[in-house]
Amino acid sequence: MLNWLAQRPYFFDTGIRFTCRRCGTCCTGAPGIVRVNARETAAFAAYLGLPISRVIETYLTPWEDGYRINETEDGRCLFFEDGCRVYPVRPTQCRTFPFWFRNLRSETHWKATQKACPGIGSGDYFSKDDILNILFNGMPQEIF
Repeated sequence: MLNWLAQRPYFFDTGIRFTCRRCGTCCTGAPGIVRVNARETAAFAAYLGLPISRVIETYLTPWEDGYRINETEDGRCLFFEDGCRVYPVRPTQCRTFPFWFRNLRSETHWKATQKACPGIGSGDYFSKDDILNILFNGMPQEIF
């Protein structure tokens, strides 16, 4: 990570507690784009016991250099049915929530995210360095 990023102050300098409550708040509601790559697509297929072609046909749409997960008209991820059907192999974008740039841009953005997500403020402790590593490197699969 770039040293100057670690040196500057952030509202999360003392760290943040977070645990996914698997409530689905981030999987439902306003439409959005969840990007997935070929490795993640293959993981879905293996986990669901389906051919990759079937996963693509049923759940995904081509997007940029990979795919995006399809949603219902009301914005619910197609993998979310009484919980995430692919939680153990969910994509990096889902795995790294709520530690996204848009949520960490300011304390105001973070507080708005915190109002919607019941997992923020409890559970595992993420230090400033942990958070910056997630932002710039993604989160290793074994974290969650």
